[in-house]
Amino acid sequence: MSSASESPSSASAIDWDALRSVATAAMGKAYAPYSKYPVGAAAIATDGRIVSGCNIENASYGVTLCAECSLVTDLIMGGGGRLVAFTCVDGNGNVLMPCGRCRQLLFEHSDAGMLLETVSGIRTIDQVLPDAFGPRQLDEYKADSE
Repeated sequence: MSSASESPSSASAIDWDALRSVATAAMGKAYAPYSKYPVGAAAIATDGRIVSGCNIENASYGVTLCAECSLVTDLIMGGGGRLVAFTCVDGNGNVLMPCGRCRQLLFEHSDAGMLLETVSGIRTIDQVLPDAFGPRQLDEYKADSE
């Protein structure tokens, strides 16, 4: 694996079952009257907090909030930090892969090497969003231009 395997947030150090249970509890609070497809997400922040979120639909579909957006709101409202491990489940408790938009959202708030539980196993954020652009790249650019 990448350098994430050397950090305290290595895949073996994460209790994925417990994290999935938090995601499932969040999914139980989803508001999905239109799609009938509730989604819950949970993640661990750098300070050890567990944050969670669920999808919140709207009759005007464009303003629907996904579970990942709700989770990032919980992260920021709880004091910020970076995400180190993430999982997402559907209404049957099955692990989901975040869509491309949500991968970008997660990348923005991830610690380097954040781990995701995916349908194909544990992956790093860089594996599920290769060549991503976000705050770390802006910091590198700034450092290079000074």
